[in-house]
Amino acid sequence: MSRIGKQPVEIPTGVTVEVNGAEVTVRGSKGELKQALTPNVKVEVKDNQVLITRIDESKESRSLHGLTRSLIANMVSGVSNGFEKQIEIVGVGYRAQTNKNKITLNLGFSHPIEYVADKQIEMIQDEKNKNLITIKGIDKQVVGETAAKIRSFRKPEPYKGKGIKYVGEHIVRKAGKSAGSK
Repeated sequence: MSRIGKQPVEIPTGVTVEVNGAEVTVRGSKGELKQALTPNVKVEVKDNQVLITRIDESKESRSLHGLTRSLIANMVSGVSNGFEKQIEIVGVGYRAQTNKNKITLNLGFSHPIEYVADKQIEMIQDEKNKNLITIKGIDKQVVGETAAKIRSFRKPEPYKGKGIKYVGEHIVRKAGKSAGSK
């Protein structure tokens, strides 16, 4: 048995989970998420818990057992608490301006970069530190993809550390040029 897959997913108060054939729908205070199910696993709701079992012992079924449980647990957590990622812009003259799900970045290029995220994503710029941006949403995958896409516009470089990085990310620094030996 999968160590992750055999653990039940607890359903908090205010969250409903419905299984309709090959689709799971999770509703909560923050919104609603849907996930298509693979035919290799069976999902059932019993006593405020979601139980995931696999149909057979094939390699594919074993590999999808834990994945399905993790996806459903992320959905339950997302509609009740939500997810967020923070990114930080480092560099002289690098600026950002947010408006709901739209961000305009000035990153040293000849033109500003405008990025419009998914409708369910909200970007919030910190009042004190304008270079700190919080990306919030109910779908963990979409939040992570949005943060990664924004980071890809100007990845942190190893010499001065300029660019867009996740908060808490450690950038390995290089020494740079040294004086020539005589």
